[in-house]
Amino acid sequence: MNFRSPLSLFSDDLAIDLGTANTLVYAKGKGIVVNEPSIVAINKATGEVEAVGKQAKDMLGRAPGNIVVIRPMRDGVIADFKVTEYLLNYFILKAHSRKMMVHPRIVIGVPSEITQVEKRAVIDSAFRAHASEVYLVEQAMMAANGADMPVNEPSGNMVVDIGGGTTEIAVISLSGMVYACSLRMAGNQMDEAIMQHLKNEYNFLIGERTAEAIKIEIGSACPLDKPLTMKVKGRSSIDGVPKTQIFDDSEIRKALSGCVDTILKAIRTALEYTPPELSADIVDRGIVLTGGGSLLNNLDRRIREETGVPVSIAEDPLASVVLGTGKMLTDFRLVRRVAIE
Repeated sequence: MNFRSPLSLFSDDLAIDLGTANTLVYAKGKGIVVNEPSIVAINKATGEVEAVGKQAKDMLGRAPGNIVVIRPMRDGVIADFKVTEYLLNYFILKAHSRKMMVHPRIVIGVPSEITQVEKRAVIDSAFRAHASEVYLVEQAMMAANGADMPVNEPSGNMVVDIGGGTTEIAVISLSGMVYACSLRMAGNQMDEAIMQHLKNEYNFLIGERTAEAIKIEIGSACPLDKPLTMKVKGRSSIDGVPKTQIFDDSEIRKALSGCVDTILKAIRTALEYTPPELSADIVDRGIVLTGGGSLLNNLDRRIREETGVPVSIAEDPLASVVLGTGKMLTDFRLVRRVAIE
């Protein structure tokens, strides 16, 4: 889907991975120029924006009552139009060193199962943030492109991109999607699962940032070679008193089991629906994991054990989507061909 404007003649092209957890911006000729949390802090009394990105994330769970910290993206799509518009505008200006008169052509990666209403929301927000042309491309295809998979060849390539709000699973051949699935189960849902598990089992309350830290440090998809423990600070839900408790990796694995099982089931379904000829290619080449969620300890091993297919993690999994989208900036004829209508 795209729109053009005479202003595109004077544009500095950008590729954007507008993620639920983080937004990455790639500038043509410069590489990744922005990599910050998709978070905005707003003063409820004045309506003014207090902070964006890293500064806003530092306020999560610590802001006074008059400041609300918002994640405008939910499950990979826009949940708050006005705040997303501000977020995009802020990052576009940052990418162009605060130059106000820049009107870039923008290519944005979005989930494969995005609705028409959600597409329109992304496009409108980009235009209000001073884009001259907007193109939407599928995140899974861009992740495969960014992971240097041979997507142009007549062979099967399977990518699993586990982001903050969605997991994108795709089988690609000849630059086309043979199979695509967008699963609203990813990193943020894992954090929520940890918070709920500790609350239900131990009456122990923690915030989003602490849950994410636990996931990164001792979270895993199957038993670790060397058990891990972590000292966690939180609050008792019974008496409200702050407390510190030690948890081990097996407890957090139990909390994450439902999330991991959902992703595994979707991967098995994708393999079942893949044409036999392409399945043979996937068995040879393996599944490539991208996105921050792919870094969950032993997730690659768990997928390998349950599917019997080789599994590898992309060289730069956190940036695969934006790197793949950034590659497209050199050929807008190709962008127009693969853009979502």
